[in-house]
Amino acid sequence: MNNNLLFNFSINKENKTVEIKREFAANIGLVWDCWTKPELLDLWWAPKPNKTKTKSMDFREGGSWFYSMIGPEGTVHWCRADYKKIDILKSFSGLDAFCYEDGNINIEFPRSLWTSSFSENADKTTVDIVVEYKELADLEKIIQLGFKEGFTAALSNLDQYLETQFKLRNELRSNNKERVCTYLNFPRNTEEAFIFYKSVFKTEFGGNGIQRFGDLPADAGHPPIADAVKNMVIHIELPITGNHILMGTDAPKEMGFTVTQGNNMHISLEPETKEKTKRIFEELSAGGNITMPLQDMFWGAYFGSFSDRYGINWMVNYNTKNG
Repeated sequence: MNNNLLFNFSINKENKTVEIKREFAANIGLVWDCWTKPELLDLWWAPKPNKTKTKSMDFREGGSWFYSMIGPEGTVHWCRADYKKIDILKSFSGLDAFCYEDGNINIEFPRSLWTSSFSENADKTTVDIVVEYKELADLEKIIQLGFKEGFTAALSNLDQYLETQFKLRNELRSNNKERVCTYLNFPRNTEEAFIFYKSVFKTEFGGNGIQRFGDLPADAGHPPIADAVKNMVIHIELPITGNHILMGTDAPKEMGFTVTQGNNMHISLEPETKEKTKRIFEELSAGGNITMPLQDMFWGAYFGSFSDRYGINWMVNYNTKNG
C-alpha cells in the first residue's frame, strides 16, 4: 500500500461491526468499477496467492454475486453476496456469506451485512466500509480466521491494479497537438509484434521505448508482480506512416484479461481541447456501449472509452496536464 493513502481498520464490539476506511489513488468512477464489475473484482478480491473466479454476477438490488475463492493448491471455497441497496457511484450494501457450489448458504459460517460508501476528493477516492454481524461471537470468529490480514492484502492488490494500468499514462505526451492513434492489445506477444512493425516501417519506438510491467517502481506495501508478467509490455509506441502512431500493451491472463478478436484494437483520438473531446465522445458514443464514462482521470487525462453503434472500439483522451 502507498503509505500516503489513508487506511483505518477498527472493531466495534458494542455494535458488532468492523469499520474500514481506505483511500485509493484513483477517481471514483474507476474505484466504483473495481468494486462492482466481476472482471475487475476477479483481479484483486482474493489475497494472493489465492484467486477469485466469478461464476455469475447481477449487480442490482435483489441481484447477487456468486464466486469462488481458489487456493494455490486448488482448494475451492464458494461465496455469494446478495445486494440490498445500490446508489450508483455513492454506496451499495449486501449480505455476504460462504455457500456451496450450488449457491445454497453454508450455515456453519456467519453471514454479514456489508455497506460500502464512496466519496471523492481531488485525485483520491475514499471507501468507507461497515461490516455488521448479528452476534459478537460471529465477529470474533471472523477476526480469528484472519479477516483483517486477508482483506488488507486484497486492498493492496487493488492498489497494484490501479497503478499498473494507469501509472505510466502520464508520460505519453508533452503537448496537446491533435493526433489519432491505434491502440493494440496482445495476450503476451506485444514486443514480438512491434519489432515486426518496426522492421516494416523503418521507424524507432517513441517515448521511453519498451516499458514493462517490471519497470514499475517497487513498493513494499504491494504484492510483487508475478515473474511471468514482469517482462511483458505495459506500453509501447511506434510511429508508422502519415504521422500515425501505433500503441500497444500486453493483456496477460495472469491479470485476468482475455484478448479476443474484436476487443484487441481501439482507435484512440486525442483532440486539442477538452470541449472538443467532450463533443466527439458524446456524439460518437450515441447508441453505442460506454465502457468507461468520460471523466477526469488521476493520471492527468480527460478520458473515456466506448464501442460505437457499429461495434467499433474507441478511446478519447485529452491531456489535462498540458491544457
